[in-house]
Amino acid sequence: MAEVVLMPQLGESVTEGTIGQWLKKVGDTVEKYESLLEVTTDKVNAEVPAPIGGTVSKILAEEGQTVAVGTPICEITASGESSADTAPAAAPAAAKSASAPAAAPSEMAQQPVPETAGSKDLRGRYSPAVRRLAEENHINPDAVTGTGAQGRVTRDDILRAAAAKPLETAQPVSTEPVTRPAPVPPGPPSAPVSAPAAAAAVIDADDEVVPLSSVRKVIADRMMRSKATVPHAWLMMEVDVTSLVALRESLKEEFKAREGVSLTYMPFMLRAVVQALKAVPEMNAQWNGDSIVLKKHVNIGMATATDRGLIVPVIKDADQKNIVGLAKASQDLVKRARSGRLTMDDLTGGTFTVDNTGAIGTVLTYPIINAPEVGIVTMEAIVKRPVVIQDMVAIRSMMNVCISFDHRVVDGAEAGKFIQVIKQNLESIGPSTSLY
Repeated sequence: MAEVVLMPQLGESVTEGTIGQWLKKVGDTVEKYESLLEVTTDKVNAEVPAPIGGTVSKILAEEGQTVAVGTPICEITASGESSADTAPAAAPAAAKSASAPAAAPSEMAQQPVPETAGSKDLRGRYSPAVRRLAEENHINPDAVTGTGAQGRVTRDDILRAAAAKPLETAQPVSTEPVTRPAPVPPGPPSAPVSAPAAAAAVIDADDEVVPLSSVRKVIADRMMRSKATVPHAWLMMEVDVTSLVALRESLKEEFKAREGVSLTYMPFMLRAVVQALKAVPEMNAQWNGDSIVLKKHVNIGMATATDRGLIVPVIKDADQKNIVGLAKASQDLVKRARSGRLTMDDLTGGTFTVDNTGAIGTVLTYPIINAPEVGIVTMEAIVKRPVVIQDMVAIRSMMNVCISFDHRVVDGAEAGKFIQVIKQNLESIGPSTSLY
């Protein structure tokens, strides 16, 4: 009997995955735990291992297809069995559907017609992401042709339908006489009208419509929810990093030769943030609706730009690492993020986020909080400029540090103290500062 391989759930919040590349084709033999295919989700790229050894007898999902978690994607005939003994491809799926628990009320709410026993049409069961996207774009998902498994409507289907949606045509002008109401004397000003939903783009004939990648969809959704639900406040402070620049210049070549990684400014910033989180533990926290969760571990997320979009890998227990350890951990995560080799553990558990926006030359930024965390801090470009020191003008290497914080959890006093500790830590660096 054939073993049905299902789309795995690669993370708690992951509801679907995209078939990246099949590493085996129909007729190929495969060992148990040998990689069958690559799957891409909004969080990570992963290889799916074979649950048994045998021969790949059917492939049920094509490369590039996005399918829901738990959907059959292929079948493997166990070693020693003939593929002729394998039941039709639809049978395992039907058996799974028959034994699966009933859909939750929220899933059934979108079904115009109740699903009959044994029905395999899943188009009426829309995921929360599909339902939300359809509502935002005023698309009826019942009218969309699904490309997912068994006709399931995916987010990509809704986006394509939205892109192809024609502009509303003008209504025909009525020939009936119009009765106009008598003028009404002006009254007191009415209450402000709430802002309408974002208007759809106007698509001209020569425009190119690019469907959103799964990562871009998640970034858009999270940033929108963060700005809509978290009361952002912002502070900025100047930091004199002249001594830090001198120390790095004097050590970077020796450091690279000895440790095998570059000595950047990031590990110094990470250590300063760790010290600030210890001084102001309210910043190492998460909003929990009717409570505040003070985190015991210090896990620093690093906003990292990749070809797939912005990813935030996490340095676990950053407070247990020295400058060398932070340098190695941060560069390892960035390298694996850009090559698509992060694990789910690398992407979860963050308690605070650092963003090196200065790498692209910015001097002031207003970052969006990675909710439910309380804050995010940026290190801006280091710029030489004249500074007044004891009534004298000197040329110093200056860096702005910016912070966005959740005003529900902390006020300006706590956020100000936090950024002040970062400033003091960075400005205290000198020739005798140890990296170990």
